[in-house]
Amino acid sequence: MTELKQHLNEKGLRLTWQRQVVMEVVGKHKGKHLSSSEIFELVKESHPSIGLATIYRTLPLLEKMKLLNKICLDDGCVRYESYTPKEQEHHHLICMACGAVYEVEQDLLGIKEKQIIRDNHFSIKGYMVKLYGYCESCAEKKSEMKKEVAL
Repeated sequence: MTELKQHLNEKGLRLTWQRQVVMEVVGKHKGKHLSSSEIFELVKESHPSIGLATIYRTLPLLEKMKLLNKICLDDGCVRYESYTPKEQEHHHLICMACGAVYEVEQDLLGIKEKQIIRDNHFSIKGYMVKLYGYCESCAEKKSEMKKEVAL
């Protein structure tokens, strides 16, 4: 939290208890992609007095400060995760059945990024690759359903 406080102070902002609690919740759920309402519910467990409006104001601020990453996974819900610098880009596997989201740590673009920049004269500031399919559990269920229908 010392780094968080210093980071906010450098930008002329205070480390309020609300900001601290939001960062703690997101930090405890590393690897998860939490929606605003999920963050609100988790924060409310330990701080029942916090309001939803406070969460909605805090999240964009923390994202702007590069303390959180904002993710849109095409499910109509904005999600947040701990900030990942461009050098540590990761990608997402999204199950089309259950909506589960898994992170892929390997850099899928790697050398291709330099070629894209060169060929298109484009300055890339970040990217996100989303791969859609079925998680192991849902794939098994689909396979079982096909077998039942075939009988």
